[in-house]
Amino acid sequence: MAILEVKDITKSFGKAKILKGISFSLEEGNVLSIIGSSGSGKTTLLRCINGLDTATTGKITVNGQTVFDSDITDKNQLKELNKNKQNIGLVFQQFNLFPQYTTLENVTLAMKLQAKRRDDYKKKRKEILDEIDKTAKYFLDKVGLSDKLDLYPCQLSGGQQQRVSIARALALRPKILFFDEPTSALDPELTGEILKTIRQLAEDNMTMVIVTHEMNFAKDVSDQIIFMDNGIICGRGTPDEFFNSDNERIRQFLQSYQK
Repeated sequence: MAILEVKDITKSFGKAKILKGISFSLEEGNVLSIIGSSGSGKTTLLRCINGLDTATTGKITVNGQTVFDSDITDKNQLKELNKNKQNIGLVFQQFNLFPQYTTLENVTLAMKLQAKRRDDYKKKRKEILDEIDKTAKYFLDKVGLSDKLDLYPCQLSGGQQQRVSIARALALRPKILFFDEPTSALDPELTGEILKTIRQLAEDNMTMVIVTHEMNFAKDVSDQIIFMDNGIICGRGTPDEFFNSDNERIRQFLQSYQK
C-alpha cells in the first residue's frame, strides 16, 4: 500500500484555479521530486498536503490515515484528520528558527509542547524531558551539528540553520518528510551541505517529497519525478524516463536549465 495517496486535488483562490486535479501516490522509503516552472502549482500542492492551505476538493491519505477529504464537514471528524497530520514533517524555504532559542531548544520545543498533553506528563516529567533531549541530540548528530547545541541561530551559517530545521522535523518522527525548495535561501557554497544531508536521509530510506529546482540533485536522489505545469501533472516517471522524455514541454523546461 502506498504511504501517500493524493486523489484529484484542486485548489482555487477566488476565480484563479491553481491546482486542476492532481493525483499521484508514493511508496514507503521512496523519494519523489516535484519540479516545474515558477507558478506551476508545486508549492501550493505541498501546502495543501501539509494542511498549511486547504484544498478545494479531493482526498489525501498518509500511512493509511486520511488527512484531508473535501467531503468531510463534521467537526469531530475534522479534528481527527488534524491529528493524522502528525505523520507529516515539513522543512521550509526560510528556516523558521526561533532566534531566542539555542539549537537544542529549537529542536526540542515542539516535542515538549506535545509531551505536555500526555496524561503521565506530571508524574514522569523528568524522564520524558530527558528522553526528548536524547532524541534531539540524536537527530542533531545525524545532520552533523552535535557541536552546535548551545549556539543561537545568529551564530550559525544558513546551511547550519537549515540542518537544524531538518533535525527539528525528523525529531517528531514523521512518516513522510516534505521539503519546499530547501536550498533556495542559501548561496551555492552552502547548498551542497544540505543536498548531502538529504542524500543521507534517502540512503536511510526516509520517505520524502522534495520541491526543487536542483535538476542534478533530483536526478541523483529521486525514485520518481513529477513535472507540473499550469496546475496539472504533465509528466511523471523515473529520473531516466524524465530526463530522456520526448514530451516537448519537459524538453523545453530542461533546456532552460542547460543554458
